[in-house]
Amino acid sequence: MPTLRHHDTIAVLDLGDGENRFSPDYLTELHTHLDTVVEEGAHALVTTATGKIWSNGLDLDWLQANNDRAAEYVEAVHTLFARVLTLPMPTVAAIGGHAFGAGAMVAMAHDYRVMRADRGYFCFPEADIRIPFTNGMAALIQAKVTPKTAIASMTTGRRFGGADALAVDLVDAIAGEGEVVDTALALVAPLGGKDQPTMTAIKSVMFADVLDALRRGRG
Repeated sequence: MPTLRHHDTIAVLDLGDGENRFSPDYLTELHTHLDTVVEEGAHALVTTATGKIWSNGLDLDWLQANNDRAAEYVEAVHTLFARVLTLPMPTVAAIGGHAFGAGAMVAMAHDYRVMRADRGYFCFPEADIRIPFTNGMAALIQAKVTPKTAIASMTTGRRFGGADALAVDLVDAIAGEGEVVDTALALVAPLGGKDQPTMTAIKSVMFADVLDALRRGRG
């Protein structure tokens, strides 16, 4: 399960040391920690993970066992994307391991991404696992990358290492082992301390089309 700590005025959300898939209970824990981040007025948020996986995204085992709740589940995942996208402070995903599927999408919902240079893959595997993107998922990714990168990442299932992800702007920086979180902290430290309602309003306008697609659900 995720945990929360602080580095001075920056909140550091650790997704955990497992696959960090988005089960309903896991999503509840994430929102609880994000509530704390906002309520305490953190100047910025760094989201990291302890193990070799940053996040593998959807909990497909839970979804298969609860197929009658699929629409509800997708809506909950969309809600997480929308919340991270509009958090009232600078956010950076510190990706020290694999980020797959909806896990990679949560990373895209952050303002910035730092990835380990020598380990881990950033991947949208939907084309290979026969799970089409929802309109909201596609809108989120396409709002953050060029059309060329969207085609290269969304239609191929390609696994991007750190250097390749940087080359196509899926991430903003790469760092060596043990330096990913420090690089992320250094990136957002000078950017924090802005008025929270203003930041949320700005992001909500910037990504209005994405938020509308996420709220419309699967259609």
